[in-house]
Amino acid sequence: MEIAGATTCSRILVVEDEPLLRLFNADMLTDAGFEVVEACDADEALRMLESVSDIRVVFTDVEMPGALDGFALADRIETRWPETGGVVTSGRRYPHQGFAAPARRFVPKPFRPAQVVEVIDAFIHARH
Repeated sequence: MEIAGATTCSRILVVEDEPLLRLFNADMLTDAGFEVVEACDADEALRMLESVSDIRVVFTDVEMPGALDGFALADRIETRWPETGGVVTSGRRYPHQGFAAPARRFVPKPFRPAQVVEVIDAFIHARH
């Protein structure tokens, strides 16, 4: 899959509990020129954020096992790692009114891969 997008090699964390969807999202972002690391749930994502340097954006599904969903993960990221963006996606749940913030974006499913790349790329360029 060829997607125009990332002009810098920024590190993106993909959080998805479904292995095939995680692989699809990781491949989509790798093809766009991002460096990708992966986590299967919010707990693993938080451990990755603590141990992997220079994660610029977390791209996460909403529904996953564990104590935190994707919205709560985005809230935690904004509080603890304010320079890291959170891009949340779902086809069943939508963000509450207070979700909109400079460090958070929502992309509804089904999405076009180019749409996700554009949102992530725009966030990264806004933070430079």
